[in-house]
Amino acid sequence: MTVIVRDFRPRDAESFSRVRRLALPFMLSTPQSVAYDVTHAHPDAHVRPLVAEEDGEVIGTAQTGIAYDSPQPGQGYLNVYVHPERRGRGAGSLLVRTAEERLAEVSATKLFAWVLDEPANRDFAERLGYRASRSAHFLRLDLANGSLPPRRPTPADVELRTAADFADDPRPLFELDAQTLLDEPSDIAHEFTDYEAWLKETWHHPLLSHELTSVAVVDGRPAAFSAARTDGGTRYGTVMTGTARAHRGRGLAKLAKNDSLHRARAAGFTEAFTGNDSGNEPMLAINKWFGYEICATEVHHVRQLG
Repeated sequence: MTVIVRDFRPRDAESFSRVRRLALPFMLSTPQSVAYDVTHAHPDAHVRPLVAEEDGEVIGTAQTGIAYDSPQPGQGYLNVYVHPERRGRGAGSLLVRTAEERLAEVSATKLFAWVLDEPANRDFAERLGYRASRSAHFLRLDLANGSLPPRRPTPADVELRTAADFADDPRPLFELDAQTLLDEPSDIAHEFTDYEAWLKETWHHPLLSHELTSVAVVDGRPAAFSAARTDGGTRYGTVMTGTARAHRGRGLAKLAKNDSLHRARAAGFTEAFTGNDSGNEPMLAINKWFGYEICATEVHHVRQLG
């Protein structure tokens, strides 16, 4: 049986998402979101997903691209996932080498890859020349059987809204998202400066739930938020929770996230997922307060090209 690697085709969206869910069940993915990410990627990102195929079956995937919104040029990424029952056939190595060749063609000089913190995965990355960097945790909360902290009174000068309330003009949310992103721990610095790109990649993304994204508003302006995604079933995830610098220390992020979690449970969602850099102790403490538990850890690996 021969494994081949080829470019992603639109009809691969369902199998691409399926392999991703099996290999990384803590990250929300649907065929629609996979297709959307490919179709609406910024041209400077050079997004070019790959699939590994064996006898007509997709057994592995690779997300590849350039961090175009980083002030430092040449930073590429490749995240490779192989079907858990199809490992050991060479699909992972072939995906990595093919992705590296493609990224070198678009002037990538440094490559980053997330690797599950398991001995076999880390050994695989190290054999291919990648060295470990920072780590991050996936966290899970049982919404069906667990208990949430009770809602607390909203401060007199704070109003809780949802992202849906900003449908006519989401720019204030873009500005808040851009500000909080600057303080997000990461090996790659990102800057949101392109409003139109943010609308495509974030605001209109099919997984984003405007109704479950909670926003704490002070003096008519968003001061804190918790952005929610859903998979069309019973799984819910928060992908960013943050507070404007001028309003930190008041517990507004916790207020917004608690509001979103309560509404998610009331809407029938049974599992909540989120992720945190392992060094982000304040956010890890907040999530522990909600009842989240670490369910897996990833380690960022880096390789210099050339």
